[in-house]
Amino acid sequence: MRVLFMGTPHIAVPPLQALMDAHQVIAVVTQPDRPKGRGGRVSFSPVKQVAVDAGLPVLQPQRVKDERVVENIRCLAPEVIVVMAFGQILSQPLLDIPKYGCINIHASLLPKYRGAAPINWALANGDKETGLATMRMDAGLDTGAVYQSVVTPLTMEDDAIGLTERLGQMAGPLILETLNLVLDGRKPTPQDDAQATLAPRLTREDGQIDWQRPATEILNRIRAFVPWPGSLTHYEGEVWKILKAVPGDSRANSATPGTIVRVDGDSLLVAAGDGSVRITQLQAPGKRAMDVRSFLNGHQVAKGVVLGG
Repeated sequence: MRVLFMGTPHIAVPPLQALMDAHQVIAVVTQPDRPKGRGGRVSFSPVKQVAVDAGLPVLQPQRVKDERVVENIRCLAPEVIVVMAFGQILSQPLLDIPKYGCINIHASLLPKYRGAAPINWALANGDKETGLATMRMDAGLDTGAVYQSVVTPLTMEDDAIGLTERLGQMAGPLILETLNLVLDGRKPTPQDDAQATLAPRLTREDGQIDWQRPATEILNRIRAFVPWPGSLTHYEGEVWKILKAVPGDSRANSATPGTIVRVDGDSLLVAAGDGSVRITQLQAPGKRAMDVRSFLNGHQVAKGVVLGG
């Protein structure tokens, strides 16, 4: 098939590579280059880098909805457009171009977690499983009919970084299977809108730790919000980013939520609204990430201080 691929971050690289091996990828559409890091150096998106290395034409429109962009894509005559984590909404004129439609690889088990951050919210909500779904796109927000889904279990060891990597690897075989179904004339199954939930885009406010929450919720959010927005708390005016934590014990049950109950050699035990959290890795402003043992070598941390959100 003549495939036009749309995607931007690392999670979209494996399906692009799978399509390049099995189909004719005629072009890649990705987000415009943007400055990154402290130096503001402009760098390619992971998808663009793969496309450039493969010698594929690359389109980077500011607005993929613009008429000229739509016309350029129409002239490429794609039979199908495959989308994963592209970062822009497709207009109806664009959706109507390919013979076999536009197929999105979405990182949730639709209709659950429609929206921009399905991986993060599945972890933050403590789900026991998640996965990928391929759907025929329509004008709604992840409302299109579903061709296939694949499931992966979740444990407390999973965080957003590792889960994103795993789902990306799963996306390659899935999109090839889906395109085979499309070619065989398989019709997708409409979603049950009554079962739909939303996964809104993350904000900086999502990263503020609320120590009034139960420990389980705090732990889920810490692993869900790496690397961004992170999980932030305040220690006597200094902002800490909590990178890793595990369940604590009953010694914190009677303390005010947020209280540092114990400073151990390799962890900080902090009271939560229900239970406690044992912080094992954190980062101070302008410093590198450290395990607590290393952190305590250069920081005085006092028992009894109440951390703020």
